[in-house]
Amino acid sequence: MTETPAPNSEASGKMSGPILVGVMPGQQPVVVEQAAQVAARAGLPLVCAYADATVYPVDGTTGGPAAPIDPDGVDGAQGIPDALKTSLGEQLAGMDVEWSVVPLAGEPAHALAREAGSIGASMIVVGTREHKLTAALKDLTAGSVARRLFHRQDLPILVVPVNPRVPEDDDDD
Repeated sequence: MTETPAPNSEASGKMSGPILVGVMPGQQPVVVEQAAQVAARAGLPLVCAYADATVYPVDGTTGGPAAPIDPDGVDGAQGIPDALKTSLGEQLAGMDVEWSVVPLAGEPAHALAREAGSIGASMIVVGTREHKLTAALKDLTAGSVARRLFHRQDLPILVVPVNPRVPEDDDDD
C-alpha cells in the first residue's frame, strides 16, 4: 500500500504567496490596479515594493540596513516617498485586498527578485516604460526591469503595458 502525499500549493499549481508589485512615484495606476485584481481574485495579499536605487543593501538582504551610494548625498535614509504612500492608499481604498508597502534598496530588478524570494511571492508584477525619450534612453543604457526579471526568475512575471502604442494601420489580427 502506498500513501498519496497531500497536495501542496506548488504541486497543485495554486498560488499561495503574496503578489509582489513594483511601484514608483508617478507610475501609471494601471500597474497597481492589475496587481490588486490578481491578488483579490486569488485571495492573496498584495505587497507593493518601492526600490530606491540611490541606496544599497549593506548585508545583501531585503529590509535590512541600507547605505547611500553617494556618501555625500542627503541622509541616505531608506524610505517610501509620502506621495507614493498617499497615491497607493487612494488607489487601493476601494479594493477588497489586503496590502502593504515595503522599501527596498538597490537596483529594482535585483531588489524585487530578493524580496520575492524573501516573502515567498507567487508572482511579480511590473509595468512597461512610458513612451518618452527619457524612458527610451534608460532602456538603451540600463535595460528594462521587466526584461531583467523574466530572464532571471522562475516565478511568473506579469508585465502590464503602460500606454501601449499600436499603430492605427496595424492589421496583425
